[in-house]
Amino acid sequence: MNKRDVTGRNDDSLAAYLLGLGQQGKSAASVLSIASTENKNNALRLMAEALGDAESIILEANECDIETASELDDALIDRLKLSPQRVSDMVSGVLSVAALPDPVGFVTDLVSRPSGIDVGRMRVPLGVVGVVYESRPNVTADVAALCIKSGNAVILKGGSEAFASNKVIAEVTSSAIVAAGLPKGAVQLVESKDRSAVNAMLNLSEHIDVVIPRGGKGLVELVSTEAKMPVIKHLDGICHVFLDDSADEKKAYDIALNAKTQRFGTCNTMETLLATPVAAKNIFPRLIESYSNLAVELRGCDRTRKFSPKILEASSADWGTEYLGPILSIKIVDDLDTAISHIAEYGSRHTDAIVTEDRKNARDFIRKVDSSSVVVNASTRFADGFEYGLGAEIGISTDKFHARGPVGLEGLTSQKWVVIGDGDVRR
Repeated sequence: MNKRDVTGRNDDSLAAYLLGLGQQGKSAASVLSIASTENKNNALRLMAEALGDAESIILEANECDIETASELDDALIDRLKLSPQRVSDMVSGVLSVAALPDPVGFVTDLVSRPSGIDVGRMRVPLGVVGVVYESRPNVTADVAALCIKSGNAVILKGGSEAFASNKVIAEVTSSAIVAAGLPKGAVQLVESKDRSAVNAMLNLSEHIDVVIPRGGKGLVELVSTEAKMPVIKHLDGICHVFLDDSADEKKAYDIALNAKTQRFGTCNTMETLLATPVAAKNIFPRLIESYSNLAVELRGCDRTRKFSPKILEASSADWGTEYLGPILSIKIVDDLDTAISHIAEYGSRHTDAIVTEDRKNARDFIRKVDSSSVVVNASTRFADGFEYGLGAEIGISTDKFHARGPVGLEGLTSQKWVVIGDGDVRR
């Protein structure tokens, strides 16, 4: 007997349902790819207005999700929970995307060749973008805005823990887009809690051009393994902050505290603090006390543990663990090169920072650390599409193709060659 999910679909109908979404997405993508900037921006403005008007409905749905997901840990609840401020941030994010330049149709590198032709490259949409994500319902609005502006249709598969929130946000978004004259299939939510819906979605290579997973390591591994289409992803966010001998004490304290405690459950949160013996002596006493006051569990190397009996012994596994919670590993390293070697061995090529007043050390760190974001004298928490001026982000990529780092509008486009002649023939 076929099992049935909470939306009433069984195994036999689920694949057909996903296929229908894919077909509608393909049809919508062909319209969106040639939509004018004015039309897309108007859709985003209507979307922002509708989200603001629906704040109470969105928060009510989110409260239902919170009650249902009460067994989740605090970090996941924090990701799931919406507030009036977070709804306001969603609205601001949509409007900021509307204000960005439209990359679609932009021609670059146009040069005249000796043969007489002009050759350049034009930005074009990817087509249909599939996004599989967990917890954060604000992703629904962020992703919809980015895809519409970049001329892509999107199929969204959120986690069951945020089902009610995602459904309301997607309905509000879709209605606004239709009101602007764009096709209904431009933004579609997979309305199923069945885990097999993800697998069905990942098989739609003829209808979904790229898929982006946003969530825990298990989800990203599943999507990376099973997807029949290209994947834009990052697997872990094992981010480091390194304090060198010359680190300014106030900068180091502020950055190391913010990078860990401003928000625990994000992929750009620091998971390992590295410091030279000089920096540790100058900065650790005050910093360790502040971490303890904020209930951050500290796990350190032998040299680090001498600073406080509250620091637990770090295991080898700790250096490669993304905690996504109030746990921090700390290690004292001899110098810059040792810090860079540690990051190369245990990091995830997401975001790594150095606090230094030494320009040569800053240059060497930038050049030698192979991460999607390398930061000097600032918190790793800035590794974010909004903070980078992308309006919002659809995800962060630690791969080198086709996009790297926070993926915004340009990352949701490809390029095609454009050749312009005047009756020219090859001889």
